[in-house]
Amino acid sequence: MAVQERSTEAFIGQALNDLAASYAGVMISTGHKLGLYRALAGQGPLSSHEVAARTELDERYVREWLNSQVVGGYLAYHEESETYELPVEHEPVLTDESSPVFLPPAFDIPASMWADQERTIEAFRTGGGVAWGEHDPRLQHGIAVFYRNAYSATLVPEWLPALDGVVEKLERGARVADIGSGHGHSTILMAQAFEKSSFVGLDTHEASIEAARVNAQEAGVADRVDFRVDDASSYAGSGFDLITFFDALHDLGDPIGAARHAYEALAEDGTLMVVEPFAGDSLLENEGTVGRLYYTASAAMCVPHSLSEDVGLALGAQAGPARLTAVLEEAGFRDVRVAHESPFNIVLEARR
Repeated sequence: MAVQERSTEAFIGQALNDLAASYAGVMISTGHKLGLYRALAGQGPLSSHEVAARTELDERYVREWLNSQVVGGYLAYHEESETYELPVEHEPVLTDESSPVFLPPAFDIPASMWADQERTIEAFRTGGGVAWGEHDPRLQHGIAVFYRNAYSATLVPEWLPALDGVVEKLERGARVADIGSGHGHSTILMAQAFEKSSFVGLDTHEASIEAARVNAQEAGVADRVDFRVDDASSYAGSGFDLITFFDALHDLGDPIGAARHAYEALAEDGTLMVVEPFAGDSLLENEGTVGRLYYTASAAMCVPHSLSEDVGLALGAQAGPARLTAVLEEAGFRDVRVAHESPFNIVLEARR
């Protein structure tokens, strides 16, 4: 009984930590949206009154927020002077919006999960689906910003060079289709890096395509990037040198059909690039923080979207390389390999 009680107490501690983390996420997002982290960055110790003045916010609210950040380990507190300080090593995570580890916008994702909970519960009960566009808009925003920064650090310098001969083609001038392009950040990054190539970004979510067009204009690549609403299994065009799926293939109702269409749309010597969330091939290989994030997102977003479409294969975000390879081979690809791995993604290369 004593052993059981200790085990229960340890689990209570784990559950309370999870509860505290969910509370903290609200404060992190609030601090970002109110400019509180930016007000602290690089300023050394500041009092609550100084932070409130810099942000034009009410001091009593600011003081309580600051205290929540101190006890959560996000800020340092100097007791003698009653001042607060943002450690410089925390700035890439909390204030540098170009950093690959900039996290505050990602908290819009769980916010959307809560907002959509009744839809998710109904889907669990009925086996029905929830399409991407049916979610709270904070989901699309949070995903777009989070993945934009991750892709900016890895797509051009690491992932594309891991593919056989693809960078050379892009430098000479290639035709590229980015399937499930969302707000267009992956497409735009490639267009910025390879000025001689042309790109088309496709997505079924009209609001995301509209955002992608604006992003392309702001990035100065609208002349060689065409964003349009289209389906992964029926878009027009052939002879593409590169077709990409960035964290999108597992979301589709019919990923085999989408991969087969890509097979048919590629040039004879073309390449399919599939970027997926990192996963092993068995459940226990995926234990840990990253696996927990991905399985949760999969249950709330990825599986529901797949089940909202025809076929509804519902691969899930943790399909793993063996299952993904099987999908690509069933679609007709003969040469499939894992070209690159990181703590967050796996990159598969497939050829005809």
